[in-house]
Amino acid sequence: MPELRRDPVVGRWVIIAAERAKRPQDFVGLAGVPENAGRSACPFCAGQEDQTPPEIMAYRPDDSAPDGPGWTLRVVPNKYPALQIEGDLDPRGEGIYDRMNGIGAHEVIIETPDHEATLATMPASELEAMLRAWVERMEDLERDTRFKYIQIFKNVGEAAGASLDHPHCQLIATPVVPKRISEEVAGARGYYEYKERCVFCDIVRQESEDGRRLVFADDVLVSAVPFAPRFPFETQILPRRHEASFKNVVEEEIKHLALHLHLLLEKINGLLDTPPYNLVLHTAPCGQDDLAHYHWHVEIIPKLAKVAGFEWGTGFYINPTIPEEVASDLRNYSPVETLRTY
Repeated sequence: MPELRRDPVVGRWVIIAAERAKRPQDFVGLAGVPENAGRSACPFCAGQEDQTPPEIMAYRPDDSAPDGPGWTLRVVPNKYPALQIEGDLDPRGEGIYDRMNGIGAHEVIIETPDHEATLATMPASELEAMLRAWVERMEDLERDTRFKYIQIFKNVGEAAGASLDHPHCQLIATPVVPKRISEEVAGARGYYEYKERCVFCDIVRQESEDGRRLVFADDVLVSAVPFAPRFPFETQILPRRHEASFKNVVEEEIKHLALHLHLLLEKINGLLDTPPYNLVLHTAPCGQDDLAHYHWHVEIIPKLAKVAGFEWGTGFYINPTIPEEVASDLRNYSPVETLRTY
């Protein structure tokens, strides 16, 4: 069984993933491992459903049998989960150290049967279906009182951590709120206590009025380069309507978020020759939907720079790009032909 262990200095929990345990030889030459074996061996492709655990949910025609072809989206347990859904947390101490069983959920959302699709090429209906699946899985997993946070993320490309290139994202539900999220919520709370306003709502207003870091905006969402981005071409999408939890999005926000994801990734791919990237959803911890100081948002981080010794040692990031110039490049890049058909 996997295990969670807490760093006694900074309070960060780490997952010791016993099911994924590696020996030293497993790391030798890792950078040279080919990314994928192709469609014929892809366990996420239609017709290969027996290569995954049984589906948790799927969007498919009524006459289509579970765990068979005909689906348009599938959600399955990760075959090699970082956390295990069965069991008790059993928190315990070992001297100054804290540990608990690695209880949680680890799921894969297979976004489309099309092996070659990307978020920049998928039709709006498939992107919207993916976002609705996020909501459905969050609603279901939040009923389990063992889970305190639900992280949805997408790794694209080997350099971004993907082991398969079939379009998919992942969900991990954890029994503790991750340190990064706790810090973000606490920082937003401090701003709210001082100014009596949500910092994310203020970011939306200022970026909309300023315009220099704006990439794309409409009356529902704002896509912009952060004022202090850690990485080159890092972008974020924020809703204009204040809402702490993504699971409370409305249909209009789903449709507009699908459009923003499509446009941003089309621009990033066109400018940067389709780089690997990570996409991360930030949302309120489980059971904290009513936070007045927090605001769900999406981050897209192309893998263009390495995190090295200075960053690991200090927590400072060195970004060699100017946010306003990056936003201008993205804003002005317009693949007209694709936009017309979206």
